[in-house]
Formats: sequence, structure tokens, C-alpha cells
Amino acid sequence: MNPVLRWFHQLGSPPYFDRFAARWTPWAYGLAILAMACGLYGALFVVPADYQQGDSFRILYIHVPSAWMSMAIFALMALYAAIALVWRIKLCEILAMACAPIGAAFTLVTLATGSIWGKPMWGTWWDWDPRLTTELVLLFLYLGVIGLYNAIDDRRAAARAAGLLAIVGVALLPVIRYSVTWWNSLHQGQTIRLLGQSSMDASMLPPLWWMVLGTHIWFVGSLLARARADNLRREAGKDWVRRLDGATA
Repeated sequence: MNPVLRWFHQLGSPPYFDRFAARWTPWAYGLAILAMACGLYGALFVVPADYQQGDSFRILYIHVPSAWMSMAIFALMALYAAIALVWRIKLCEILAMACAPIGAAFTLVTLATGSIWGKPMWGTWWDWDPRLTTELVLLFLYLGVIGLYNAIDDRRAAARAAGLLAIVGVALLPVIRYSVTWWNSLHQGQTIRLLGQSSMDASMLPPLWWMVLGTHIWFVGSLLARARADNLRREAGKDWVRRLDGATA
């Protein structure tokens, strides 16, 4: 068997995944903190103030990575859920459900920083702007997935029901992405592009990419930690879990 395929096959084993997650979670958290520390230092002390917004623009370095993560995590959650529904892979069910609280947290940070940023720019904490409103709907979808998963006692049935909601909800993502183009909006248009020329000054971009890298790695650590905890709850009573409890007692 191809080594990569063999590794993925092994990763689906609950004991193997537990060892994998236990090993790499601390590394992910450590690297994420280092990357975000570099990004925050650059954002606060290296990048000059914006010529229009002054120092208030610096919240962008938290707001933008959080907004990107809020949508990327939902897409990943829907992908895991689709794989779990089609191929009945239990690990994908666990990973999909582990995505939901993390994505909800990033969405909440996005909304909070957007409101804080909007106060000096728009003169109000909240405006029913299309981008803000659709992001709020995304938060409700995350909460719906979390609530549905916890409302059903059978873990596998709960994951399938919540996963189906995630798959349906993924249709919201392009609406969020293009809301500032499709409707009149107070929210500024796209200024940062992964491909092509950004309208944001190049000197302001390095801290942003450090923050983007840091939030991605932090997500990996959080995903592994949450999935490991759910995996242990599902496998409680199995011999390998008893041995693990005995080794840590």
C-alpha cells in the first residue's frame, strides 16, 4: 500500500489518532503563539499608521484573519461532514463536530472586532451591513450545528444530523464573500488578495501574513485537542483507553 494511504488508514484508528493528536497539539499551539507574536509585534510597533484611519486600522490584523478563518473552518467542517456521510468514517464525524466551536469562536471575534472598528469609522457599533449581517447568520449556523450535535444522545446519529446542516449551510459562504459586491455596503471592498496585487500598502502586509499563519496553526492545535477529547469520550470503556488512564494515573 502507498505509504501516504497507509498513514491515512492508520489515522482513522482511534488509538493511533489519540497518539497523533497528543504528540502534535502542543507543537501546533507553540508555533501558533510564536507566529502570532511576530504578527502582533509588527502590527503594533512596525507598521505605520494608516493615512486615513490612523491607528484604529490596526484591528485589521485580528479582524481579517478571524474573518477568513470563520469561513474556511465552516467549509472544512462541511467537507468532513460530507466524507463522513458518504463513507461513514467516524474520525471525519469527530473532526467535523470539533470544527464547530472553533469556527464559532473565530466568527464571534470577527463580529466583535468589526463592531469595534466600525465605531470610529461609521459612527456606530452595529449597522445591518450585508457583510456583518451574513457573518452573524454564519455564527447562528455554527451554533445550530453545535446545538443539534448536543441535542441527540447517539453520537453518530447526532454527528450525521449536524453534519447535514453544515453541508446545507455552506451555501452561505459565497454570499458572505461577495456581499460587498452584490449590495450597497458600508463595509470596504476587497483590499487584500492572496493572488494578484493588493491595494493595501506592501509594508503593511507581512504582519498580516504572520497572523494568518498563526491563526491557521492555532486552529490545527485546537482541532486536534477537541477531536482527541471527543474521541476519548466515544471510546470510553475500551481497553486502550483504560490502559491510557492507568498510564496517566
